[in-house]
Amino acid sequence: MSEKQINPVLKQVLELGPTLAFFVIYLRIKDNSYTIAGTEYSGFIVATLVFVPLLLVAMGILWALTRQLSRMQIFTAFMVIFFGGLTAWFNDERFFKMKTTIVYGVFVVILGVGLLRGRSYLEWVMGEFLPMQQEGWLILTRRVTAMFAALAVANEIVWRTMSTESWVKIETFAFPIALFLFLWAQIMALQKYLIEPEK
Repeated sequence: MSEKQINPVLKQVLELGPTLAFFVIYLRIKDNSYTIAGTEYSGFIVATLVFVPLLLVAMGILWALTRQLSRMQIFTAFMVIFFGGLTAWFNDERFFKMKTTIVYGVFVVILGVGLLRGRSYLEWVMGEFLPMQQEGWLILTRRVTAMFAALAVANEIVWRTMSTESWVKIETFAFPIALFLFLWAQIMALQKYLIEPEK
């Protein structure tokens, strides 16, 4: 089924809104604690519990409007639900913080397996939007794999050595911006491998 086109601003709101909402909610309640069913939870964990349904609602609306969700969106949603559930069940914020490391680590393993087989699984995800020669895809995949590995290590360092507030800010803004700028720089550097569309 082909993807239905929707307003790009609305699409961005649905994709980024839940994360930004989590950030705002956390900042407002980070110093509070809440007792739910006899168990005391920190503001971070409550913000996590709110984030999960917000993400599911946003994805549900996105699917209803476009009839399509990317594999990365589905995987990320699964990881958020799984580790958000562990965070709430064990009342331990470390599970949600480790989620980022594991997500990046899984990407490293998947892309690395493809490279060992001489294939670019990144092309499978992005090929429709970025026509490029096979050599270019392999170069880009090697570099993106290294970037994901670096982000995984960085996340471990950040959540283990810095405050929760610092981790939330870095997780919400620094990591995505760093990944976006890295991808943009790589695409610019690999221009010679791009395939021009037929006129």
